[in-house]
Amino acid sequence: MNKTNWRQKMLEEMEKHADSRPRLLLHVCCAPCSSGCLEELCAHFDVTCFYYNPNISPKEEFDRRASELERLTQEMPLKGSPKVEIGTYDPEKFDRIARGLEKVPEGGERCFACYRLRLEEAARRAREGAYDYFTTTLSISPLKNADKLNAIGGELAETYGVPYLFSDFKKADGYLRSIRLSKEYQLYRQDYCGCIYSKEESERKHAAKPSVQE
Repeated sequence: MNKTNWRQKMLEEMEKHADSRPRLLLHVCCAPCSSGCLEELCAHFDVTCFYYNPNISPKEEFDRRASELERLTQEMPLKGSPKVEIGTYDPEKFDRIARGLEKVPEGGERCFACYRLRLEEAARRAREGAYDYFTTTLSISPLKNADKLNAIGGELAETYGVPYLFSDFKKADGYLRSIRLSKEYQLYRQDYCGCIYSKEESERKHAAKPSVQE
């Protein structure tokens, strides 16, 4: 079975608007992941960064990532000067969709439910704001399932009447570019996705690593 080339679909969509700048609502998870995405997207769209992540724990982590995103958009020379909207922090919404899935490993059904939670709020906001497209930075991570993200995005586009910009930002060295930009702008790079379960899994992996002897 041929695998869908999501990046090619994005490039083809961009080509349709070579002489215009559509409005794009970009769901963002953090500044490091946003950096490479914004560099590419701002060349073609008027972008609003929508930071909506009720999964992130604790609140101090949520605030720190939001602050870094705002700093990045102020310091990075991006065409169109993207706006930033900070969504409501409501961890109870994540707790509800994660109930019964607490023991599922990272990358499984709990994560897919989290994708949908965040993308649906982005789709709702895109409809309210009369945006031309919505999409997410999540696919830039090698740990995120781009096929699942695009499937959910496509479903929500039908429901909310706003086209989803299919994408896979990790391709064409997109992930590597985000790492380089994170170093250039000295961005805080977290060592877990965001939720308490990913934090606990990250801590277990660190604890299992053998200590380096001097």
